[in-house]
Amino acid sequence: MGREFELTESAEVDATPEEIWAAIATRPGIDSWFMGRNEVEGGTGGVIRGAFGGYRPEFRIREWDPLEKLAYGTEPAPDGRTIAYEFLVEARDGGSSVVRCVTSGFLPGEDWEDEFEAMTAGGALFFRTLVEYVTHFGGRTAVPVTAFGPPIGDWDAAWARLGEALGLPARPAVGDRVRILLDGRAPREGVVYAANDQTTGIRTADAMLRFLRGFRGPMVAAHHLFTPDVDAEVAEKTWGDWLNRVLG
Repeated sequence: MGREFELTESAEVDATPEEIWAAIATRPGIDSWFMGRNEVEGGTGGVIRGAFGGYRPEFRIREWDPLEKLAYGTEPAPDGRTIAYEFLVEARDGGSSVVRCVTSGFLPGEDWEDEFEAMTAGGALFFRTLVEYVTHFGGRTAVPVTAFGPPIGDWDAAWARLGEALGLPARPAVGDRVRILLDGRAPREGVVYAANDQTTGIRTADAMLRFLRGFRGPMVAAHHLFTPDVDAEVAEKTWGDWLNRVLG
């Protein structure tokens, strides 16, 4: 039992193909919007490696056509699991572009529906983060920060508590304003740029803060911090402590 899947996202963005290519095909670019820390060995046959918590995917690059197309994916696991990404970039007049992302693969097991739901929600958040990055943070590089809260038994209650801490409703909407207080620092103003049943993304002047429902686990913070001289270990501890305080 299992399921083959294909998910497509597309957006017109105020960025050139060169800016989009830098975001999707270089380590600093991918680190600034996707998941965790990444390494890139470019070119067809090269490798993109990720590190997100305990998840260490390795993707073989299948197509490398600078400024136009990038495709990479995993080799099939023993249970048949695969995941692949294809990015298509098309220049438009006036310096804008259309970027399209197709995520496909195979999910094994009897519980593929739950994983597919989580993958769909997470994928939508990641793509919107890419759009926000090239639109608002082009040319800047983020430090990726991954932190985990406590195990969650009641997700509705967890989202409500998270929303209360952020000054948001339990189910925020794109465009909602946020005022974030963290460890006595000056409040940070932000806006919700992505929201669905399992994720929330917030953009501030110097960060993209993302909260995800971990698959069979805790609330996850998967942030991108653009402040100079960020210490990733300190930031991950700070946000982990914050999640455990708010949700514990």
